[in-house]
Amino acid sequence: MKKSLFSLAALLLAGFTATAQEVKYEEFDLDNGLHVILHQDNSAPVVTVGVMYDVGGKDLGGSPDTGLRTGFAHFFEHLLFEGTQNIDRGEWFKIVSSNGGSNNANTSLDRTYYYEVFPSNNLELGLWMESERMLHPVIDQVGVDTQNEVVKEEKRLRYDNSPYGQFLFAVSENLFSKHPYKHKNIGEMSDLDDSTLEEFQAYFKKWYTPNNAALVIAGDIDVAEAKRLAKLYFEDIPSGEVPVRDFPKEDPITETINTQFFDPNIQIPAIITGYRTPGFAERDSYILNMISTYLSDGKSSKLYKKLVDDKKMALQAGAINIPQKDYSIYAIYGLPLGDTSLETLLKEMDEEVVKLQTELISERDFQKLQNKFENQFVNSNSSVQGIANSLVRNYMLYGNTELINSEIDIYRSATREDIQAVAKKYLNPNQRVVLEYLPKKDDN
Repeated sequence: MKKSLFSLAALLLAGFTATAQEVKYEEFDLDNGLHVILHQDNSAPVVTVGVMYDVGGKDLGGSPDTGLRTGFAHFFEHLLFEGTQNIDRGEWFKIVSSNGGSNNANTSLDRTYYYEVFPSNNLELGLWMESERMLHPVIDQVGVDTQNEVVKEEKRLRYDNSPYGQFLFAVSENLFSKHPYKHKNIGEMSDLDDSTLEEFQAYFKKWYTPNNAALVIAGDIDVAEAKRLAKLYFEDIPSGEVPVRDFPKEDPITETINTQFFDPNIQIPAIITGYRTPGFAERDSYILNMISTYLSDGKSSKLYKKLVDDKKMALQAGAINIPQKDYSIYAIYGLPLGDTSLETLLKEMDEEVVKLQTELISERDFQKLQNKFENQFVNSNSSVQGIANSLVRNYMLYGNTELINSEIDIYRSATREDIQAVAKKYLNPNQRVVLEYLPKKDDN
């Protein structure tokens, strides 16, 4: 009876997400190449305006003459709030807040996203501000110097002085030897210090063009009016040359890479295994999402239950699929408890991976996985802001806006055999980095 109720709940949830959660939208291109996506939801008087640019931390600044520079895309995440020809320096956030709005931006290695959330009667203001950012930004030495200090402080706070803040960097620089994913998204401060104003201006001209961007408008809108305003504020912005990327391919990892990293901010070491896995658009990457959830999502997950609860060998243990466009990173980690050695913890972690490779997970565990991804799907589309992000991300990074409705079908089509096959294909000892993440040695 209990199993029947469990299956019935899953069936009802699947039926709900298949119908009630469909997101309707329109999309079109302006003559200058800007892609526009519109989603109407008049349930609340709120609108999100967002622009995503096809530029991220993997796209280096500088030049062959001056040297290539890391961290430019993240730097521009800050710099493009400095002001424009029609918005004075320091006024951007004041304009947004005084009109009842909020705004933010974020940068990954693959893209940069700027957005505002306004009461819907300020849609035109949001579009004007984003068009100003694209057409009239003031990129001068004062702004560069100001934001250079801001980025340095962010780097100190989030990475340099944060416990375990460098673990992803330590894994990446060992997983990648050719591809620019080996670099930090936030960049090296020496690169930003050495960069010239002309290099920053050239970077903007290359990457921040309408034909390298997508505009999303979502919320309490009249579709015809939103189209008119999008054309009014963006259509006359000149297009640029489409940037061409030609990143080198990584050679396969064929034997374990053993390495160490020393972090002065920690007292408890960690063991991390990192694997180079397919880009996030590949079906196998979705299966790896399921594997990481199976291993480490919640206190009933396999790694937590075994190592933290039952054996009390770890303070923390988990797995994560870090999605990226060209190659993703799959990492499994553990922090030992008491006298447990890193070697012992690694052995216990590996046992769970071997089980995945040699045994099918139980039907019950598989159903729990499916239910979790159904729930994530519902939550991701539960707000206008989340819908706007999903629409523009799916277009820009996956080349498929309709994923907002169909992505869940990838998870629904997965099988227990798929999970076993993907674990066998990618999570092997000869395909990985094994990183001992250690407290910094006493120099004395």
